[in-house]
Amino acid sequence: MATVPVYPWHLAPDGMATVRQLRARNLRPGGQDVAAQIERPRRRRGPLVAFLYEIDKAKPVRPMTPAKWAALAKANAARRTCPTCRRDAGYVIPASLGACVPCADSN
Repeated sequence: MATVPVYPWHLAPDGMATVRQLRARNLRPGGQDVAAQIERPRRRRGPLVAFLYEIDKAKPVRPMTPAKWAALAKANAARRTCPTCRRDAGYVIPASLGACVPCADSN
C-alpha cells in the first residue's frame, strides 16, 4: 500500500476535500483511493485524521429512487415505533430508554 501525503489541519491543498465537503457539493468519492490526509493535533490522544479525495475525480451523488425513499421511510418509522405499546411516538425512541417516554415512566 502506497503512503499518502499528510497535511496539517487547515493546510490541505486546493482541489481536495473530505467526504463531508464533497457531499456538500453533491459529490461522492466515486471509488477513488484516498489522495491525502489531514491531521488535527489533540492534547492527550493521537491526532484526529480526515481523509482527502480529489474533487476533479469525484462523481455526482446518485439520486434517490422511489424504492430508496420507501426504505428510508420504513426505517424511520421503525425507529419511532415503541416496542412496548407498538405506537408511533412521533420522535425517535431513545436507546437509553428502550421505549417511549410514557412506557419508560410506567416501568
